[in-house]
Amino acid sequence: MVNPELEDVKILLKMKRQGIKERKRLEIIRTACRLFSEKGYYNTTMPDIAQAVGMSVGNLYNYFESKEELAKEIMMTVSDWVGEKLRKINEMEVNMHEKVRMFVRSFFEIAIEEPELISYFLRVYLVNREVFSDGCEGFACVASVITEVMVFLSDGIEKGEFRNQSFYPAFTIIMGTLGGMVFLHKEGLLDKHLMDYIEEVSENIWRALRA
Repeated sequence: MVNPELEDVKILLKMKRQGIKERKRLEIIRTACRLFSEKGYYNTTMPDIAQAVGMSVGNLYNYFESKEELAKEIMMTVSDWVGEKLRKINEMEVNMHEKVRMFVRSFFEIAIEEPELISYFLRVYLVNREVFSDGCEGFACVASVITEVMVFLSDGIEKGEFRNQSFYPAFTIIMGTLGGMVFLHKEGLLDKHLMDYIEEVSENIWRALRA
């Protein structure tokens, strides 16, 4: 006869192990993201990552089968994090003008609070496209962000607050502007702190999108 209390303990232990493994997985992703951004993809090895995390190389391969797989997983994880922030904005009951401002603020906050994430996108994902050619083609690895931007634009058009235009030009207006500002910030070329440009950048994007 199965002891229900023993089964409950087994379930709790399994959940705990899964939680520990997920935290370690995220630690690996953050560490690899930082190293790839600082040293470059090709100059960073799996032993480098394992040493930085404080684990054996063999154990690292239990989480990720290759450096290429890890690189793709980082991009998808970054996309999910950013996409989740954008999703929450999309679900808010505010006008599109305010949502544009929220999009800009959220993106700039990520750039400041998680600089390695933006650096990874600019210095690894965009530069080493050959690494992402298999299984990460096009927008496959950044689907979460693309989806939320599509929802954002579609909502604006349906509400009559955005003019009807093709997705790619509209997408470039938003992400190209934000990416450009973050790049200038990282290079130390801005006259003011990045957050001081929220209103001006928001207004530029709004004017380019509004009906």
